[in-house]
Amino acid sequence: MDMLRLWVSSSILFFFIMCGVGCSKSVDNATVRIGYFPNINHAQTVVGIAEGTFAAYLGPKVTIKTTLFNAGPSLIEAVFSGDIDIACVGPSPVINGYVRSGGKALKVIAGAASGGALFVVRKDSHIKEATDLAGKRIATPQLGNTQDIALRGYIRNFGLKPREKGGTVDILPLRNPDILNLFMRKQIDGAWVQEPWGARIISEADGEVFLDERTLWKDGRFSSTLLIVGTDFLKNHPDRVKRWLAAHVKITRWMNQHPRKAKKVIGEQIKALSGVSLPEEVIKDAFSRLEATYDPIVPSLFSYAEMAYDAGFLGSQKFDLSGLVDLKLLNEVLKERSLPQVSK
Repeated sequence: MDMLRLWVSSSILFFFIMCGVGCSKSVDNATVRIGYFPNINHAQTVVGIAEGTFAAYLGPKVTIKTTLFNAGPSLIEAVFSGDIDIACVGPSPVINGYVRSGGKALKVIAGAASGGALFVVRKDSHIKEATDLAGKRIATPQLGNTQDIALRGYIRNFGLKPREKGGTVDILPLRNPDILNLFMRKQIDGAWVQEPWGARIISEADGEVFLDERTLWKDGRFSSTLLIVGTDFLKNHPDRVKRWLAAHVKITRWMNQHPRKAKKVIGEQIKALSGVSLPEEVIKDAFSRLEATYDPIVPSLFSYAEMAYDAGFLGSQKFDLSGLVDLKLLNEVLKERSLPQVSK
């Protein structure tokens, strides 16, 4: 009997020791950790979290934990550390993160937005054509972010270089709110930004559109926001990733079928998340240049990669990006709904 008690006690102790090591992991695995920005380009995630669509698709046994980010590089770092499983983020940080991790950290599983990026200038800046950018101060949201790469690629096409590369164009990486404030104070001449900041600069700082980035791309379509997943999470929980994609497709289609209601929901949620109340006309103006989509528009990703290499952000040797995009689960979702497949 004493031996039996000893065996039972030892078994219970072993269980608690193992639970301390493994049970918390089990709880973590019942949580999907989402990273995104409280802005228009991340509209599906903003809407789906607020309306409970993702929660309904994942089911009651899965908890959704959200984290808001202000910039793509910091979000990618969170994917690296395993703190984020699924995220919305721009192409340039995604490509950079994929290259830095040797192709191991993440996969692109869908698109989220096409368009929605503007090069706006002050009306008194005397910038009428690309060569007028020489000697000007132009802001971007962050060094190496998607708009920063686009600006550097654009001026390169016209024989111009950033000042730090021996050129004459001052490129200033700044937070979006700071860009707006400096624009108002006439301390910068222009900015390449994503929506709704382009529309806000036009409305609040008397800016004007110098270039709508859509004009630089075939058919006016390019990937401005992507849906990505950590590679380990995709491998271990493909069912949850597929359910997330199913909700993402549903929300995207709803937004395109009900644009007026979608704009209203987005405006309300951006205010709830960021405390910023965007006027209806600003939201309408921003959405006029933005398309919600689940297509990652893969050719544009490789074009961004070329621009990033040319700007010196991805090292001296080109990395094989052929494994960056995995559309298998997205196309399964589309096939089940009798919708056209998305190709690379």
